[in-house]
Amino acid sequence: MTNTNNEVIFEIKNLQTYFPIYEGFIKKKKVADVKAVDNVSFTVKRGETLGIVGESGCGKTTLGKSIMMLQKPTGGEARFNMNGEMKDIRKFSKEELFKFKKQVQMVFQDPYSSLNPMKTIYDAFDEPLKAHGYTSKEEREQIMIDRLKTVNLQSEYIYRYPHEFSGGQRQRICIARALCVEPQVVVLDEPVSALDVSIQAQVLNLMQDIQKQFNLTYIFIAHDLSVVEYISDRIIVMYLGNIVEISKAEGLYKNPLHPYTQALLSAIPIPVVGADKNRIVLEGDVPSPINKPSGCAFHTRCKKAMDICKTQTPVIKNIDSEHMVACHLY
Repeated sequence: MTNTNNEVIFEIKNLQTYFPIYEGFIKKKKVADVKAVDNVSFTVKRGETLGIVGESGCGKTTLGKSIMMLQKPTGGEARFNMNGEMKDIRKFSKEELFKFKKQVQMVFQDPYSSLNPMKTIYDAFDEPLKAHGYTSKEEREQIMIDRLKTVNLQSEYIYRYPHEFSGGQRQRICIARALCVEPQVVVLDEPVSALDVSIQAQVLNLMQDIQKQFNLTYIFIAHDLSVVEYISDRIIVMYLGNIVEISKAEGLYKNPLHPYTQALLSAIPIPVVGADKNRIVLEGDVPSPINKPSGCAFHTRCKKAMDICKTQTPVIKNIDSEHMVACHLY
């Protein structure tokens, strides 16, 4: 979709999420940190779909959980537009955090593990509705039925158990549950990666229809670049806890600037027999987030690395009004 709204709903500044490592059995001593998210800054505009991509272990899921406060950040700011006022979610009171979690919902990768196999779909919907102040049983049931219809499922499904549904149906149920409390933002963590390709397209089209219907903002986390291209307005590329490139989706795929982005895009299969493709193969393993390389973290795998890349960390900069990159080549 094309977003024309410039109102910022999330503003992230120098966000850090570290996981401490301790040694010792009785007297524990902190010896290092796993820097899962390391000084990340970006904004999310109301009504847009912001894609976040990168290899496994790049920190994209931790970033999604951090801006939802499912994982508390260790530094920086994550400001949310609460009734027209930008407030840092790390400083929310319990009451403010409760209201925030009603406005920002998350859909996880595995729909089966997101649902309690011992409870019906009715129970899965009823609990959050009760928690957020929907006291009337009739109102709650009507919301359940309406949201199931929104995702093209029959109303009588609320009395069934998760194992009675296919993977695609379960993911649609999880999407419907997230919509029950009328959120403004939905964080989608690999929402279609566990589904068959034919079902992925159905769910993605459904999500786009829902976004228009409810005026939602999506933060879409994925490793499948073709899926991200299809649904996103803007895309963030992450490597080892850092952002290396931010661009509108069309600009990123037509003119990728960072060598890491170029390598990722070169790996997308072309559905044409005998098509000539210049594949960029990254050599070596991803460095440890515990002990990152000095300078640019990508320089150990980059064929274009220069001496400055080994000593100085590149600062993300504007190449034009809609394209930013963190690379000494620019």
